[in-house]
Amino acid sequence: MIWDCPLPSTGGDRIQLAHGSGGRQMNQLIETIFRSAFEDSPTVAADAAVLTLPSDRIAVSTDSFVIQPLFFPGGDIGSLAVHGTVNDLLMRGATPHSLTASFILEEGFPIATLTSLVQSMAAAAQADGVHICAGDTKVVERGKADGVYITTTGIGSLLPDRQIGPQQIQVGDAIVINGDLGRHGVAVLSCREGLALELPLLSDAASLRSPVLGLLDAGVDLHCLRDLTRGGLASALNELAAVGVGMDIEAAAIPVDPVVAGVCEILGLDPLQVANEGRFVAFLPADQVAIALETLRQIWPDQEPRWIGCVQSTTPGLVRLRQPFGGDRLLEMLSGEQLPRIC
Repeated sequence: MIWDCPLPSTGGDRIQLAHGSGGRQMNQLIETIFRSAFEDSPTVAADAAVLTLPSDRIAVSTDSFVIQPLFFPGGDIGSLAVHGTVNDLLMRGATPHSLTASFILEEGFPIATLTSLVQSMAAAAQADGVHICAGDTKVVERGKADGVYITTTGIGSLLPDRQIGPQQIQVGDAIVINGDLGRHGVAVLSCREGLALELPLLSDAASLRSPVLGLLDAGVDLHCLRDLTRGGLASALNELAAVGVGMDIEAAAIPVDPVVAGVCEILGLDPLQVANEGRFVAFLPADQVAIALETLRQIWPDQEPRWIGCVQSTTPGLVRLRQPFGGDRLLEMLSGEQLPRIC
């Protein structure tokens, strides 16, 4: 484990500015919280981790997490910081291997809360099959960091012949999603604003390792994958249409939980623009839709993956949403900030 960290003193139960000064007082937090959670066997600190990867081709992704509240129904900022970067690697068809983690801590932040978040990260990393191999911690003045910010960088291995990305989208491709939309954004919003929901709603925040690698193992020819985070399905499809293709989406085919739909209707939100953290859209040959849907159902039996549309050439750069009772409208990218601090 490589941690270049100014760390807390042995006294007190909250982060203090002195905890960012380095020196002898740094060792207790390193040993008791970070190294004990993230290392298989403690080693003497060095300036960099040395990795042995099973492939000459690698994918690299980095992401920062500033979500409020830190704990939300179905997850927390710690597990989200692991799953989020792992999922980005998976969207390129990479097998995740290792992560680094950087923490910006605010003076006064409870050490017990930090311990809980680090343990959540460790559990998520183990479930995702990745090793958190290096990291850094900084401390800033009270009121400057809203508790904690986390940045993770991930490295994954790519097979030599695997090409998954926007440029591989083809006219005629089927468009498939792996479950219902909008859960994460509405779950976080309800917690943040104290909304009393008739039925409990959990975020969909999760690792996409099993469904993505399951599709690849099943021989599905995945052309492109994109996780549906900020901006939801609408922003993801519009970003991908920019490669020069058009898309037709069937509104009736898109699953949205009734609780999500109800909250969005009351607040004037479009569930297709609401953030998700465990959903992705896949582009694949139409003749492989059946095996893709069956594979996803076997891996996540409690979800209902759907074939929601196709790629066409008549409206390049545009996404058309076909309405259940006829007609269509353009599905536009999110404009402005719908739900801030969502990931």
